[in-house]
Amino acid sequence: MKGPKSKRFAAKLLFQFLVVVDGKSSKRRTCEERTVIFTTTSARAALAAARRRGRAARLRYENDQGNSVDFQFVGVTDLLCLGPECTADEVWYDVREMVRPMERRESILPTDAALLARA
Repeated sequence: MKGPKSKRFAAKLLFQFLVVVDGKSSKRRTCEERTVIFTTTSARAALAAARRRGRAARLRYENDQGNSVDFQFVGVTDLLCLGPECTADEVWYDVREMVRPMERRESILPTDAALLARA
């Protein structure tokens, strides 16, 4: 008996740069949207892998002005099952500003059910 066939998925991850100046952070934050590709047997497995990848990308450092910067994973904003029309090397990202994405993640991130790619 054969096991489930692997499929390719793309997940769009949302990150924020939380900069703390004099103990305070701005409401408006620079954000990154990053698309990563996974090969798994299901959309649920791809979603779990995407979240692990996002959490692993967390980074803390001091910027040129001596302020603390925390690069934080906010969540997964999209999940797609990639069909034969997509090439293996497609990658995309975007950097933009958003107002308090971590605090608003409940309202800006889709539910798990909405993220589960239709295959």
